[in-house]
Amino acid sequence: MPSDAVDLIAAQWQREKPDLSTDAMVTLGRLKRCSVLYQPLLDAVFSQFDLTSWEFDVLATLRRTGEPYSLTPTALFSALMVTSGTMTHRLKTLEGKGWIIRESSPDDARQKRVRLTESGLARIDEALPAHVTNMETILKALPEDTRLRLDEALRQLLAVFEDIHSNAPILGNQLSDRTHGL
Repeated sequence: MPSDAVDLIAAQWQREKPDLSTDAMVTLGRLKRCSVLYQPLLDAVFSQFDLTSWEFDVLATLRRTGEPYSLTPTALFSALMVTSGTMTHRLKTLEGKGWIIRESSPDDARQKRVRLTESGLARIDEALPAHVTNMETILKALPEDTRLRLDEALRQLLAVFEDIHSNAPILGNQLSDRTHGL
């Protein structure tokens, strides 16, 4: 298998610190590099629909909840793994674009809910097929068995990270607006 940028970094460390184990650094370095290289590929598609990545994430999260496409702000920022302050700013922006509204809950007038507008629903329904096609195109170069093994390995790694975070609640405060779902 040909070398990549992470192999170069590991080789440099081995040269400078031969007794340093770089196995974990290599694995997580590749994961980080994939994430960094993946994001612009997503952004290119989102921009075709005048969306940013975070706007897509919020609209998609509301859309996948089903009718009436509504969540509490707390459920929304928890699903997206962002802070409440970040979510407040994002909701103001999306409200200004007419893609969401905040309204009183039918169950409890003291509680607000965030709901997709018709315009927001149309925007996400237009962008979603292109996003899915983009993801399929990105992964098309991998054989199906490799994709399945990768998916299972990432499922296991995700469980490790989620376990670490659930056992160290202070880490939950460090989740940033760079973390998101699908």
